Amino acid sequence: MRLTRQEAEDCKALVIDSNPTSRSILMNMLRDIGVGQVSQTSRVTDARRELETREFDIVLCDYHFDNSPMSGQDLLDDLRRSQLLPYATVFVMVTGECSYTKVAEAAESALDSYLIKPHAASALEERVLQARHRKKVLRSIFKAIEASDFAAAARLCLERYHARGEFWLYAARIGAELFLRVGDHASARALYQSVHDTRSLPWAKLGLARAELAAGQMAAAANTLESLVEEQPGYADAYDVMGRVQVEQGHLGLALETYRTAATITPHSITRLQKHGMLAFFLGQTEDATAALERSVRLGVTSKMFDCQGLVLLAMMQFDARDSKELARVVANLTLALERQSDSPRMQRFLRVARVLQALQAGKVGVCVSLVNELAADIRCEGFDQEAATNLLAVLARLRQYDVMLETAESWVTEIAQRYCVSKASCEVLCGAVANDKVYAALIHEGQHGISSMAEKAMAHSLSGSPAAAVESLMTKGAETLNAKLIELAAAVLQRHAAKISDHATLVGRINELRSRYCSQGTQLSLGQANLRSAGGLTLRA
Repeated sequence: MRLTRQEAEDCKALVIDSNPTSRSILMNMLRDIGVGQVSQTSRVTDARRELETREFDIVLCDYHFDNSPMSGQDLLDDLRRSQLLPYATVFVMVTGECSYTKVAEAAESALDSYLIKPHAASALEERVLQARHRKKVLRSIFKAIEASDFAAAARLCLERYHARGEFWLYAARIGAELFLRVGDHASARALYQSVHDTRSLPWAKLGLARAELAAGQMAAAANTLESLVEEQPGYADAYDVMGRVQVEQGHLGLALETYRTAATITPHSITRLQKHGMLAFFLGQTEDATAALERSVRLGVTSKMFDCQGLVLLAMMQFDARDSKELARVVANLTLALERQSDSPRMQRFLRVARVLQALQAGKVGVCVSLVNELAADIRCEGFDQEAATNLLAVLARLRQYDVMLETAESWVTEIAQRYCVSKASCEVLCGAVANDKVYAALIHEGQHGISSMAEKAMAHSLSGSPAAAVESLMTKGAETLNAKLIELAAAVLQRHAAKISDHATLVGRINELRSRYCSQGTQLSLGQANLRSAGGLTLRA
């Protein structure tokens, strides 16, 4: 069965191959199938740009690229993690026998198919047809995902899995991801476990670890990941998730080693380099952080995969190194980024931070103070996340180094500490942001101690038989400090003692309002925009 004439003519294809002869052959094969629009590129960086800005129905990508250490698999991994490859796109990797094993493993992650060189036109057509057929068979699932009806999509996946319908294994993986997305960790874990028991697949074991992480079972997740890494030492996604678990456990030094390993396995991954560089910055490993973040800038500062928080941290280190030329370059890059996202408060904050440093370096104290006041005005806003908090702390510490003393600076540090000291790891990162400035670090530790004391006093009410008082106390302190830990604890106590609390429904409404406003990011350590909890997952983009 061939593509219908209309299907073929409507198709847009991209061929990515560094060899002009191979590229020409693949393009001619696609045209012979009847594909109407065929584009080409010889470099991975150019291909990334094409795929970021245009949508294709078919992508044929060579695994190996001459004069480039970056492979087709590296490109696919970055596209998948950054949600730049829609389900509607058929991605086919073309490879020689020598890299067959790697490509076969990749087929389990997000690849539609692969071709072994040399191949005939009929083989290419068969692969494309198979991949497009799968998308047609699973169309109802993809439509539900596109409509954001994730629960319905998960049910459809589960039905296909249990019935062992066509593409049941692929449906199982999508279904498990969907269960994680809707917060049904038990169903996700059960599905991953069932797949793993049927076929011992690395992604299924990784899914188990991710479900355990999502359910707060850190020790279990760590054990699963250690076993997986021992079996698959080159499985970069496993290190992404292991790093997240180590961060949650407060083992930031171990997490840095793990992220460094992931970046070493995939040296051209912008997102992994940035995670590595950002954590190194907060742990005071400036040389390591600078090398990783500068490399990520060289790889793709204009890419959609690039997170401009990396530029902000580079600006801090270039300021510390008194490198005005490089600092000016960062400001220029942030200015261009803001032009592309002129309505983004996040980008506006980034540029403001860099300009504070530039003004301070130039001795323009009045400009510095004005810009810092603008940054601090948002401390109690819903959109002032932990990233904004650490950037402001880093700026305040550098102002103190230059003897620019602000009367309200210490109160700002206290407010930030009270809001974002939700764990040992978050406290350590806040201290890292102030470069362990003794005065500010002491205020941060005081803030952490104060939050712990508030939680302990409230829980004492619960233990003494007054859960309603505990909930009220936690809610009051949570609203005062905006601390997500206190708000979430209030929700947990309320849920546990619902039968004993008369105004349960009213309290649920009040807590949910606080949670929606202040808990979306407040309980997780942030390393840029990347959602580290979903690391290693299958992208769910319709």
